[in-house]
Amino acid sequence: MSSKVVRKELDLAGKKLVLETGELAGHANGAVLAQYGDTVVLATAVSQEAPPDMGYFPLAVDYEERLYAGGKISTSRFIKREGRPSEKSVLTGRLIDRAIRPLFPKDYQAEVQVIITVLSVDGENEPDVLSLIAASAALSISDIPWNGPLSGIRVGHKDGDYFINPTDEEKKFSDLDLVVASSKDEIVMIEAAANIVDEKTMANALEFAVKSGVQIIKLIEDFTNESGREKQKYEQEKTDPVHEKMVKDYIEAAIIKDLETPGKAQDEAWFGESLDKLKEEFIKEGEESKLDAKVLGNILDDVVTDFMRKHVLINKIRIDGRKPDEIRPISIKVPVLPRTHGSTIFQRGETQVLSIATLGSPSLAQLIDGMDGEEKRRYMHHYNFPPFSAGEVKRMGSPGRREIGHGALAEKALVPVLPSQDEFPYTIRIVSEVLSSAGSTSQASVCGSTLALMDAGVPIKEPVAGISIGLICDKTDKSKYVLLTDIAYQEDSQGDMDFKVSGTKTGITAIQMDIKLNGVAPKVLAEALEKAKASRITILDMMTKALPASREKISQYAPTVILVKINPSKIGEVIGSGGRVINKIIDSTGAAVDIEDDGTVTISAKEPEAAQKAAEWVEGIVKEPQPGEVYEGPVKRIMPFGAFVEILPGKEGLVHISKMAAYHVEKVEDIVKLDQIVKVKVSEVDDMGRLNLSMRFDGGDENEGKSSGPRGDHSRGDQRSRRPQGRFDKRPNRGPRKRF
Repeated sequence: MSSKVVRKELDLAGKKLVLETGELAGHANGAVLAQYGDTVVLATAVSQEAPPDMGYFPLAVDYEERLYAGGKISTSRFIKREGRPSEKSVLTGRLIDRAIRPLFPKDYQAEVQVIITVLSVDGENEPDVLSLIAASAALSISDIPWNGPLSGIRVGHKDGDYFINPTDEEKKFSDLDLVVASSKDEIVMIEAAANIVDEKTMANALEFAVKSGVQIIKLIEDFTNESGREKQKYEQEKTDPVHEKMVKDYIEAAIIKDLETPGKAQDEAWFGESLDKLKEEFIKEGEESKLDAKVLGNILDDVVTDFMRKHVLINKIRIDGRKPDEIRPISIKVPVLPRTHGSTIFQRGETQVLSIATLGSPSLAQLIDGMDGEEKRRYMHHYNFPPFSAGEVKRMGSPGRREIGHGALAEKALVPVLPSQDEFPYTIRIVSEVLSSAGSTSQASVCGSTLALMDAGVPIKEPVAGISIGLICDKTDKSKYVLLTDIAYQEDSQGDMDFKVSGTKTGITAIQMDIKLNGVAPKVLAEALEKAKASRITILDMMTKALPASREKISQYAPTVILVKINPSKIGEVIGSGGRVINKIIDSTGAAVDIEDDGTVTISAKEPEAAQKAAEWVEGIVKEPQPGEVYEGPVKRIMPFGAFVEILPGKEGLVHISKMAAYHVEKVEDIVKLDQIVKVKVSEVDDMGRLNLSMRFDGGDENEGKSSGPRGDHSRGDQRSRRPQGRFDKRPNRGPRKRF
C-alpha cells in the first residue's frame, strides 16, 4: 500500500472538485477518491493478462450504487443489501465506458476493469459526471496504457446562458442536460437530453463544454505528474507479413466484393460469416497454423475499413451504393395490432421495429428506490433486441446493457413532447421490438414509438424522429472526412462515429455519440447536427403522411381515467377510517382510486360507467349541499320519527315525518319504503353539518330553513359518526372534473 497521499483541488462552478490518491485501495493499478460538494466516489482501475483466445479488447466498467451513500436502507422487507444494478447504474456505467474506451491503444489487449463506487451523495451534485472524472484520473495515474486524460462536464442552458454542473434543483429550469467527455480540443462522448433545443444552441453548448473542461484536464495532469506510475510496456502482436498478405489477398478476392451486394452492408451477421470462411481456409483441423481467429478477425476488420474509406473518401459513394446524405427507403404501417392501445411498424432499410403503446392507471407508475430517495416514473420505454433480429441463435435472458441503454435513449427523446399528468393522467409504457437489425435500431425505435403514442391517442406536442450520422476520416488526416446520413450496420461497426440525434422539426430532444477515434472536433459535430436536422425533417414528413396527428380518442381498450379535484381537507372523508370509505368505492365500482396530497383524485376503470360511478361517489362525499338544493335518492333507513335518504353517494339526510306530506302522517311507512327513490329538498344544514330534508314542494313548509326539532339521541349519534373529527370547513370544495 502506498503511503504517499496526493491531493489536488479545483474551484469548479463555486464548489471544490477534489482528487485524492494514496490512502485507499492500494492494490489497484490506479485508485482515486473524488469529491464534489458532499458527493464522493471511489474509482479504481485494474488490469491483468487476458486469455489468449480473447478476440476483443476486454474492458469492463462497473458503476456501483450504494444506498448508504444517501443514508438509506432498502424499503424491501426481505432484501436489504444491494443486488442487481439499477437502470441508472447501468446507464452511468455505459456512459463512462463509451468515454474511456476509444483512448486505449488499439493493440493493447490486457483485461481491464474500472469500478466506480458511490460512497456519498448530497442530493444536489449528481455522481455520474464526478465518476467520469474519477475514472479518467484513476486511469491516468495507473500504469495501464491510456491516451487520456479526459474531462467530464455537465452543461445546462437557460435564456441564452450556459452554466456548468447544474444542481438537481437548477436542472428543473434548464432546457438542456448535456454531458460531454472531451480532451483539450476534441469531444469523445456526448449524452444529452434537451427540451427541443435548436442546432445552434446545441453546437455552442458543445464548444462551451470543451472549453470548460480544459481546467479539469489540467487538474488531472498535475495530479498525474505527482502521483502517476510508469505505463506498462507491452509487445504489439505482429503477424508475419507473408501470412498477412496471403489473408488480405484472399479477402479481397473472395470476400470483400461481397459487401457491394445489395443488403450486405446492413447484414449484422456478414462479418461473422466472413470470418468463418477465413477460419475454414486458413485454420485446418490437425494442422499447426500461425494464424488464429483473433488475427484473422483483425485483418478482416482492417480490410473492410480500408475498403469503406476508399469508397467514401475517394469515390464519394457508400458501399451500398448510396450517396453520403441519402436515407434508406422508409415504410410505415400504423396501426398494426388489433387489441393493443397503439402500435406501428417503422422500417428503414432492413432495420425494422415494432413499437407498442400501452396506457394504464396512474397507480401503475414505476416506483424507483435509489440513493437519492424514491421517485415515480409515469412514462417508460423498453427496448427488446431478440437474437433472430440479427439472424443469430442465442440464449434469451433478462435485458442487457445494450437493451437498457437504447430503451433509455428513446425514452429521453420523447419526454419533452409528452402531455403533463394534468392534461393526460395515464401511465404510459412503450415497448419497441426489434424485428430486424441493420443499423440505427434505437433511432427507428424513436420514430416507431412516436407513431405508437399518436395511434394510442396520446396528445403529444409534436412528432419526434431520430437519425444516426456516421463519420469516415482519412487515416492520417482527420481534417479530411465525410459525414454519412443514416448509417447501416457495417458503417457503424467499421466507421469512426455513431452520432444519434432525435428531435422535432423545431429542435433537438436527445443526443448520444460513440466514436472509435481519440476525439472529434466540435465544428465537425456542428455540421453533423445540421445534416441530422435535414434528414429528420424528411422523416417527419413521411411519418405525418402516415398519421397526421394523434387520434382524437384513445383506444376503446384503454382504461377510462377521470380526475376530480377536491379540497385537501376533505381527503380524510374520502378515505374514511381505516380506508373504509375508499375501499367501499373500489369494491362497489371496480375502479381504481388514487389520491394525491394536493387533493387530486384519479379514478380509472376499464369500463367508463365504473369510472363515472366512482367519480360521482367521490364528488358526493366532498360536496356540501346547500339549503334549497333538490336531489333524488333512495331511502336507506326508516325510523319512527322519519326516514334517512341518500342524496349523494355516502351522504344522507333526515326527512322528518312532519315534512313528508302536507297532511298529518301517522307512520313513516305510509309514505316511503326502503330503497324507494324519492325527491327531496335540502331545508337546513345545522351547526353540526347534519342535513335536514323535506319532501314538501307545495310551499307550505313553514319550518323550512329552521330546526325541525329533536331527532333523538340515537339519530344524533348516528349522524355525528359520519363526520370526521377535527375542524369542519364549510368552504365550497367541489373542484373541476376531467375525463379522459
